[in-house]
Amino acid sequence: MGALRAWLRLLGSEVGLTLRRPRNIAMLAVLALVPVLIGVALRTFGGPDETDGGPSVFGQVTGNGLFLTFAALSILVQLLLPVAVAVVAGDSVAGEAGLGTLRYLLAAPAGRTRLLGVKYANAVVFCLAAVAAVALSSLLAGVLLFPAGPITLLSGGTIPLLDGVLRIGVVVLYVTAGMAALAAVALAFSTMTEAAVGAIASTVGLVVVVQVLGVIPQLSVFQPYLLTHWWNGFDGVLRDPMATGEMGQGLLVFAAYIAVFGSIAWARFTGKDITC
Repeated sequence: MGALRAWLRLLGSEVGLTLRRPRNIAMLAVLALVPVLIGVALRTFGGPDETDGGPSVFGQVTGNGLFLTFAALSILVQLLLPVAVAVVAGDSVAGEAGLGTLRYLLAAPAGRTRLLGVKYANAVVFCLAAVAAVALSSLLAGVLLFPAGPITLLSGGTIPLLDGVLRIGVVVLYVTAGMAALAAVALAFSTMTEAAVGAIASTVGLVVVVQVLGVIPQLSVFQPYLLTHWWNGFDGVLRDPMATGEMGQGLLVFAAYIAVFGSIAWARFTGKDITC
């Protein structure tokens, strides 16, 4: 219990530092602002018709503001959320090494494994904060700009408002899991360099490359193994009953990425020669 309390104190200190950094506050503010801009645009110009080829979820926003959450997350999960996560997770170890503070952290009796666990847990907390900021902003903007009430799902059924809010909570947890998998990738890169910019750029570059590979039809056989392929797999909550099969596969992929890249980060960090 004493070790757990010490770990939680270290995590609390790390989370506090992360959430107080002006750069991270600015990123959360931008993430929260985008749903408002989407809502204002839909309120001003209207949603896309099915004949326009627009995503069906966008066509539902003007009729029910709760759909703004699903629409905003489907857009932000493609790049802005990954960039924010890459900045925090990529900076977690490399940033300390670049500033020369990593050596002093390792001088404490916490141990490298525990310190790495705290760094990753901190990144996961930021993932949850970022996704929650988008969801809360979307809910507030959706309620203020559009009608809100029982939700007509994409499958044609209708559910109460409270049930719809609970389903949004499921989506938040699912997207957070996807971003946590990306955080493990960024953390692995962060242990391989002393330049935080390099780890961040490598993570963002990897996301872009994988997304490009994911839209090439000839590579469709590899797409189920790509992390980005599952980030938008939460549309099953908009059906009745919830189609959780795809989400379950996505969670398994996320867990596999966390296990693989977490192991790489651990192997690299525990055997790393800290010179600064």
